[in-house]
Amino acid sequence: MARRWVLPEYGGIDAIEFVDVEVPAPGPGEVRMRVTAVGVNPSDAKSLSGGWNADPSLLPVGIGQEASGIVTAVGEGASIATGDVRVGDRVVAFKIAGAFATELTVAASDVFALPDGVDDVTAAGLLHVGVVAAELLALSGAEAGQTLLVHGGAGSVGSLVVQLARRAGIRVVATASVANQERLRALGALPTTYGDGLAGRVRALAPEGVDAAIDAAGTDEALDVSLELVADPARIATLAPGPRAKDAGVRISAGMAPASIAFRMPQRAVVLGLAADGELELAIAGTFPIAEAKDALRLVASGHAGGKVVLTV
Repeated sequence: MARRWVLPEYGGIDAIEFVDVEVPAPGPGEVRMRVTAVGVNPSDAKSLSGGWNADPSLLPVGIGQEASGIVTAVGEGASIATGDVRVGDRVVAFKIAGAFATELTVAASDVFALPDGVDDVTAAGLLHVGVVAAELLALSGAEAGQTLLVHGGAGSVGSLVVQLARRAGIRVVATASVANQERLRALGALPTTYGDGLAGRVRALAPEGVDAAIDAAGTDEALDVSLELVADPARIATLAPGPRAKDAGVRISAGMAPASIAFRMPQRAVVLGLAADGELELAIAGTFPIAEAKDALRLVASGHAGGKVVLTV
């Protein structure tokens, strides 16, 4: 018998329940996996209260989108996204339903082999933020030799943007709290704090100007300062869709939009490979036992996690 966090009715984090479930044997094109770690994302917490796309007919529903683990059974004809799969293989499943569980049966096409250089906790938290970071960098159009402003540079998405940009030869100015200035410097960015006077501090660090900007913080300040410093709003990318950004012509990381999916699909294996080679470091803010998923969700929902939060099984 496995255990799974489910949402029986819309009511926020307090409404979820940890219940016993039977995990079906894998059918054709499926694999079953024993979960070792689960990534926790802001969208997981936001979905618990319903919203514009809520569908009560789907309740009860599982929670979570990404998990790492060990393959325990393979369905007929199953081949994972990165090739052949066997019982005992270490894997990570991404963009699945109900990842907050101790065991899962999922479509093999959503499963990737885990390179030896990537531990289970990192794997469980890497793909969602990694592909978003890669998409934001691509949308900004920043190129080698140019200067990129990254808002929220110490967070799980922002820190990966910084690393990917520096790897591409892009000069990076990044914002974070006072406590995270040294971390940004270690990642190769020119650090500064957010808050009043930000535009002036960025100009001092980049007197030649800012070519592009990425909002990984989702704040009004990030949008305002980016529009002030970047001449072309199409060279600004954000993970916070909203009418102001759309009206200004800012590029938006579009999640499940077809163009976004087409970009992100091949990036999953790329991100795993970079992590395995030591080219990407995921900032882990904390781990929680899966039984304490409510506490993990509350930390993520606060907006101040300071990195990726992961459940361990």
